[in-house]
Amino acid sequence: MEYTQVQIEGLNIDVYSLNTAVVGSGAAGLNAVDRLYSFGQRDIALITEGLMKGTSRNTGSDKQTYYKLTVAGESPDSVYEMAETLFQGGCMHGDIALVESALSARCFFRLVELGVPFPHNTYGEYVGYKTDHDPRQRATSIGPLTSKYMTERLQEEVQRKGIKIFDGYQVIGILTDRAKTKSIGLLALNLNELENPDKRYVLFNCTNIIYATGGPAGMYKSSVYPESQTGSTGIALEAGVKARNVTESQFGIASIKFRWNLSGTYQQVLPRYVSTDKDGNDEREFLLDYFKDPRKMLTAIFLKGYQWPFDPRKVKNYGSSLIDILVYYETVIKGRRVFLDFTRNPLGDRFSFDLLEKEAYDYLARSKVLFGTPIERLAHMNQPAIDLYKDHGIDITKEYLEIAVCNQHNNGGLVGDIWWESNIKHFFPVGEVNGSHGVYRPGGSALNSGQVGSTRSAEYISACYREAPMPVEEFVAIAKEQIIAKIELGRRFLSKMGEVSNVSDIRKKIGERMDRDGGIIRSLESAYRSKEEAKADLKSITEITRISSIKELPYAYQNYDLLITQYVYLSAIANYIEKGGRSRGSYLVYDSNGELPLPELPEVFRFSLDEGRFSKTIQEVLYSEGECHFDWVPVRPIPKGDDWFENVWNDFRKGIIYKKE
Repeated sequence: MEYTQVQIEGLNIDVYSLNTAVVGSGAAGLNAVDRLYSFGQRDIALITEGLMKGTSRNTGSDKQTYYKLTVAGESPDSVYEMAETLFQGGCMHGDIALVESALSARCFFRLVELGVPFPHNTYGEYVGYKTDHDPRQRATSIGPLTSKYMTERLQEEVQRKGIKIFDGYQVIGILTDRAKTKSIGLLALNLNELENPDKRYVLFNCTNIIYATGGPAGMYKSSVYPESQTGSTGIALEAGVKARNVTESQFGIASIKFRWNLSGTYQQVLPRYVSTDKDGNDEREFLLDYFKDPRKMLTAIFLKGYQWPFDPRKVKNYGSSLIDILVYYETVIKGRRVFLDFTRNPLGDRFSFDLLEKEAYDYLARSKVLFGTPIERLAHMNQPAIDLYKDHGIDITKEYLEIAVCNQHNNGGLVGDIWWESNIKHFFPVGEVNGSHGVYRPGGSALNSGQVGSTRSAEYISACYREAPMPVEEFVAIAKEQIIAKIELGRRFLSKMGEVSNVSDIRKKIGERMDRDGGIIRSLESAYRSKEEAKADLKSITEITRISSIKELPYAYQNYDLLITQYVYLSAIANYIEKGGRSRGSYLVYDSNGELPLPELPEVFRFSLDEGRFSKTIQEVLYSEGECHFDWVPVRPIPKGDDWFENVWNDFRKGIIYKKE
């Protein structure tokens, strides 16, 4: 890596030239830079806003899952069969599903070798369990903090190898050639030197970019993402990177004081669902207003454990996702607050385990928890789930836990091929920012996908893109207009600096808009309205933004990024509904000819299921000159490759495996 300075717009700007810059320090980003090193690359660096930030390090669930090929027991499994499971979720390319399956065991055992303590039995078998949308027992877990353990072990390996880390650098621009066919570098804010104009901006002149910035977490107000995770999808869209499946996000019930998924045992121990007014008064066990049969209510709460993501297919007939609808109705429409109470059983004196349907009763019986209160059952089944909240100042043994239906994961994102390279050459989105997933995905497949994608991109770069970056003079000449535009955006933000700030108010407005019209309840009318609101805010962002300190400049840039993302996502939702798209994945689309989940619910909840109508096509979107351009492309089937060893060996030795059509 070489260092120099250039002068642009009267500023002396640091420039670092290197082969590959990895952006993001979650599990995917850390694995990418580590794999590059393992494959022989040394001219590399990791760029991050903060090593301790991000979703991988700061989020999880009761039992955070890693999904992989079955490697234990007598149950049959195969690479192709796992690929079929991923592919059958709909709107996923078969060749990508095959790659994610084929590399799952390799990536899993790499983590094991790094010291990630996945459990095995006496005989060394890494046994598994079933997760959502999983026909086999492919899931494994370390507990609530699986991805945190992964990042810690990966970080240790990166630091052991002495790989350069730029900590405290926020990427604000992806620089491309003039034709927008390939990426050539990055512009970042040095968060450690914001006060110094000559150190505020930093350029990275690089042959390749591995982009591991996570999902667009800052776009929703009700979110399970940690507050340290914002996302940087917008600047990639601005640079010409296409996106796919951005209509598809996952939502589920989560706590909001401390953001955490309330899946698994949090639901299986059967807590009470309580609603109050805004001041905490008028307490009601509100599910009883809708579930006339207590047997169905208790079983729905139990099933919410492993049917945690909201799913419109599980709304009717008092299914588990009806609970999400009712929580949304109480909080978003009625303006009330909803809590889980683990201190008392639902139904009061009427509670009995005999009310449970067989599946729920048998599970609790095998777990030996047919006794006591929800918190006593939780302590027996999963004490770390209680400790987790206590570590964050919430004692659920004594107090209620406030909840909402929250955004949890982005199944869509930026496009990538089977080597995770986007339509912009030399630019590789990996991890959650990559839209490799389809509509439905097995729980835990995201952690596998992040490890597979970062491994594949590192391998391809090491095999095909080893060349040094272009000379600094040439780099600056090509990227100068893009650099100046971003610096000018910052100057316009700073020109409005005064005593009053509205940066957080703008962020709140972005989040509330997305909760309202891009969450689990959607309609064509609301998507149209909100995308135009987002577009108007984006056009006027420098006029409406007020900051009170230079320290708020990074947040102003983030709002700019989020508004691009929001405009594209809401436009995609509108386009999907225009095409005739109905309810699927993790959201309801209003259909005047549909059915209400319950007759007493308002019209906004009337819906009909998509029934897989669009599962064989993928929506792609290109953001260009302030507008969205859509293509609907057929899914690629799962390849039936040549598995004759002599042929594969020959192609591997000659490097033919890396050639693209």
